[in-house]
Amino acid sequence: MTIAPPYWLLAELTYRCPLHCAFCYNPLDHAAIRDELDTAGWVRVMREARAMGAVQLGFSGGEPLARDDLEELVAEAHRLGFYTNLITSGVGLTEPRIAALKAAGLDHIQLSFQDSTREMNDFLSSTKTFELKKKVAALIRKYDYPMVMNCVLHRHNLAHVDKIIEMALELEAEYLELANTQYYGWAKLNQHQLMPTLSQVREAEQVVQRYREKIGKRCKLLFVVPDYYEDRPKACMNGWGAVFLAVAPDGAALPCHNARSLPGVELPNVKDASLEWIWRDSPAFNLFRGDDWMQEPCRSCPEKAIDFGGCRCQAAMLAGDARAADPVCSKSPQRGRVDAIIFQAALKAPMDAGTQPILFRTDANSRALAAPAPDAAT
Repeated sequence: MTIAPPYWLLAELTYRCPLHCAFCYNPLDHAAIRDELDTAGWVRVMREARAMGAVQLGFSGGEPLARDDLEELVAEAHRLGFYTNLITSGVGLTEPRIAALKAAGLDHIQLSFQDSTREMNDFLSSTKTFELKKKVAALIRKYDYPMVMNCVLHRHNLAHVDKIIEMALELEAEYLELANTQYYGWAKLNQHQLMPTLSQVREAEQVVQRYREKIGKRCKLLFVVPDYYEDRPKACMNGWGAVFLAVAPDGAALPCHNARSLPGVELPNVKDASLEWIWRDSPAFNLFRGDDWMQEPCRSCPEKAIDFGGCRCQAAMLAGDARAADPVCSKSPQRGRVDAIIFQAALKAPMDAGTQPILFRTDANSRALAAPAPDAAT
């Protein structure tokens, strides 16, 4: 099988983050992952990726601005010829830093909001950051970057989609990504609190469409429907080990953001091997390439070249087998598990008695979740 080079490199520089979002995709045990790659390590990763043919580079986290060497890394990426994107909460993006990043050659900034109001934005991130984010948006415009915003959607803010769009227009956003929560990491942990009903999703989708017709090209609106409300899976990462390569703060190489969650998969590390070997030859990156690994109904499905069987992490979580068809697919024998989740979302309001309270992404909660269960005999 011919293996094309990676197109997109995501540098997850750190899991440190000033926000505590309930839907964060970072691993639950992020607090235990502290051995971050140093500057020289990241420079080597970028050079190897560029030599292989990667052209897009995202700086992410956690919060990448928590790294003091971000400007140095951006400058090296620019020198190498990458198109660079900073994916940020905005916390730490002062005027001196954005000026330094501009001088270093940063091409693009994507700023996240949690909602259109201070109260809900600050509640969902468990921080007081709304006013700061608006100031950062003004800085992004001042330094002549395209104003690109994203907001993760769920049952707490889907009804506010119109206000989120209005806020984006007020901030002169050129692009707004309204991505419904994908249930991995902390979002999976808080699924009972975050999972919307079908009617909420459809109503929000209609609002977005009305705004598209109203505002035309003034701001491009992207609305990503949650997987559970589709009858076919998304082509996760455009196929395992096809175009996307992430490197975690500790150097673990990931074929997708959530690959750490897959049981029995030994992820290679850039501290131990070259990126070329990791991408082309490592067992982890070859595990779900092609279609030999597929079970039925995927193996004989005419759509397998379109959706690649869906998400391996979702299959592992919901079907208990990473090789199974993604259970969001209506052809999956495990689709009933998704339907049961949807049914429960329709029955239960997020604050109903008996619903687990939201567990925010904090180091303390991460350590508690990673701690071994107490011995019942003691």
